[in-house]
Amino acid sequence: MKDDMNNKGLYLAVILSIAVIYITNALFPSVPQNNKEEQIQPQPSLEIKEEGETSNTIKSPLTAEKVRSLSPRVKLKNEVLSGSIRLQGARFDDLLLDKYKQTLEANSKDVELLFPAQTQNPYYAEFGWLSNDKNIKLPNKDSLWIAKGTELTNNSPLILEWNNGQGLKFIRKISLDNNYMFNIEDTVENNTNNNITLYPYGLISRTPNKENSSTSVVHEGITGVLNDTLHEEKYKDLDKGDTKEFTTEGGWAGFSDRYWFSAFILNNLQESTVKYRNLDDISYQVDYLGQPMTVTAGTANSSNVRFFAGAKEIKLLDKYTSQYNIPKFDLAVDFGWYYFLTKPFFYILDFLYGIIGNMGWAILLFAALLRLVMFPIANKSYESMSKMKKLQPKLKVLQERYGEDKMKLQQETMNLYRKEKINPASGCLPLLIQIPVFFSLYKVLNIAIEIRHAPFIGWIKDLSAPDPLTLSVITHLPIPGIINIGVWPIIMGITMYIQQKLNPAPTNKDQARMFAMLPIIFTFMLGHFASGLVIYWTLSNILSIIQQKAIMKKNGV
Repeated sequence: MKDDMNNKGLYLAVILSIAVIYITNALFPSVPQNNKEEQIQPQPSLEIKEEGETSNTIKSPLTAEKVRSLSPRVKLKNEVLSGSIRLQGARFDDLLLDKYKQTLEANSKDVELLFPAQTQNPYYAEFGWLSNDKNIKLPNKDSLWIAKGTELTNNSPLILEWNNGQGLKFIRKISLDNNYMFNIEDTVENNTNNNITLYPYGLISRTPNKENSSTSVVHEGITGVLNDTLHEEKYKDLDKGDTKEFTTEGGWAGFSDRYWFSAFILNNLQESTVKYRNLDDISYQVDYLGQPMTVTAGTANSSNVRFFAGAKEIKLLDKYTSQYNIPKFDLAVDFGWYYFLTKPFFYILDFLYGIIGNMGWAILLFAALLRLVMFPIANKSYESMSKMKKLQPKLKVLQERYGEDKMKLQQETMNLYRKEKINPASGCLPLLIQIPVFFSLYKVLNIAIEIRHAPFIGWIKDLSAPDPLTLSVITHLPIPGIINIGVWPIIMGITMYIQQKLNPAPTNKDQARMFAMLPIIFTFMLGHFASGLVIYWTLSNILSIIQQKAIMKKNGV
């Protein structure tokens, strides 16, 4: 039966869509933990080479507190960040995000973004100079800079100085805005009698933490926009020793987590070489090498780069995009295939949240508005489905009469549809539209830090996490994870069952049994998705039931 096949196709499309999410999850495995010491120290030439101890030389990692106490530091602080800069090497390796907590617990610590070397999972950035003249002493990871100031804030830049003892003085001015953007201006004073040529470089080095790795379909790994093109590399896609090289004018590159992000932002007017590296199978690096800069004798010259380290606040990234002319900086957020839907959906939800003050109610209002937009299309679909449901007795008669002759049965069924002016495929469109909507909203709930730890009502304290009021919590029994689902997914399954009962029943018994299982399958599948998505789907089902019941009553079904 064509209507049966259409219905079957629709449900299978949704099942496949959900399955894609689960399959994609498997493509984002965590990276094994290991120890790591000082990684890459640039050397003269146009290549940033490895030097010194590798991650395998440290037998016992130290705590971040212990490492921080081993070298002099200058504190940094603004409205959203705190931490310190290590004066030895002028390294950014200690950064906390004061707006965000690690968990929902009252005594939870702030999110820690950057960690020093010699700890379990180092994550740091450094900037400097290279030269083809090996006789020139350049600042490196061991160079102790002199600080002209006691603290870096959004109101007071930090000046660092280092003298190579050969007539070159290196001056670094570090500025910080009210959010997560550092500006690093490096000046070289040449007090020698010779012209010198230097190459600016920067690197971000990291050993990812397995425990903090997300299992969602959000990209985690190396990311950047180079020559106006997004280049992403998952950790597992870079084999040990692999290097991906790009030549770009401007752009940015760094490391991306689900909610956090670090990157250097290059000068749009100069060409740079950017490399993505897997150093030793557990440690990764992103670095750039700029164009040569000549400092003539008795003069000074400067180079400038920006460094972002913070949260993926979408509106802030958009602001930086226009403020500093950063190409596609919003793509640090993994909007997915449906960028044209996902990003507008975020802004709509954020707007509704600004009015209501609760993200859960904003999601429900968003669901209602979507149903309103789709009302004419859904109306036409439900009209057709109501007529088909009214036609069920006649279809059953045809099945009994031509049950053995499948070709004849289909011909007579199509004749009946034409006679009654019914298009059995008209029910497809609303569901086909809902599939990209579902994916886009799923993405929003996974990528938007504004929804992280956002409460709703009752027991829902985090709309980006699965419903915590599960069967095991209610019964206090040890229940396997796959069937340990929450209350909201169960409510969603019930609404899906009711909605299914309003649709024309398949005349094929095998299809009927399969459809009867769909609410149960979806309950378990969505049971481990973000609770905000399940709440959205539940209200959408309820609104569909009301609309469909009204149309059925109108058609005398």
